[in-house]
Amino acid sequence: MTGTGARPLRILIADDQEMVRTGFRLILQAQPDIEVVAEAADGAECVEQARRLRPDVCLVDIRMPKLDGLEVTRKLAGPTAVDPLRIVVVTTFDQDDYVYGALNGGACGFLLKDAGPGLLVEAVRAAARGDALVSPAVTVRLLERIGEQQPAPVDDPSGPLTQRELDVARLVAVGRTNQEICDELYVSLSTVKSHLASIQGRLDLRNRVEIAAWAWRCGVVGG
Repeated sequence: MTGTGARPLRILIADDQEMVRTGFRLILQAQPDIEVVAEAADGAECVEQARRLRPDVCLVDIRMPKLDGLEVTRKLAGPTAVDPLRIVVVTTFDQDDYVYGALNGGACGFLLKDAGPGLLVEAVRAAARGDALVSPAVTVRLLERIGEQQPAPVDDPSGPLTQRELDVARLVAVGRTNQEICDELYVSLSTVKSHLASIQGRLDLRNRVEIAAWAWRCGVVGG
């Protein structure tokens, strides 16, 4: 599901505003490796279509009728979901209180509605390849706020992590992609992926967005 093979990435767009759905569709379908297979105007319709069509990525608005984006995310990607899907939550800047709930619910990324076409496309591609978009322009501000709202960290927040795993976690938290982490730490892509898997296993986290949230919450991101 990388978009570089035989078939395009299959995307579902869920938003109660038709104009937003139309805009997203036009942006995504302009890409040769992306196909929008369905749209949903409310959360219940999103869940039904997602389970029936099994798209590669679901773009889900936070505020929708019937089921909001948080509940949709929990149903489709949460810890109790059978064969979970990849969810990118779409929000606005003043909804950052909802973002942490979305990440805890299993979302693998999120972006702002006014983030621009390039970021939307990259968020979809990142989710499809099992990665997540952690944009310095969006996510870092929100994760910093998450960290500020949490209890003070323990003296040694690293816990079971090695120094190199901490380095990787810090870079994830400030928005670096896997390739950028490779370049900064002078290691291979497979090594970075191995460190990410180890961090997730040691800390019981589901994805790199949760790694970023953990890093900000525990104060391991340098000033």
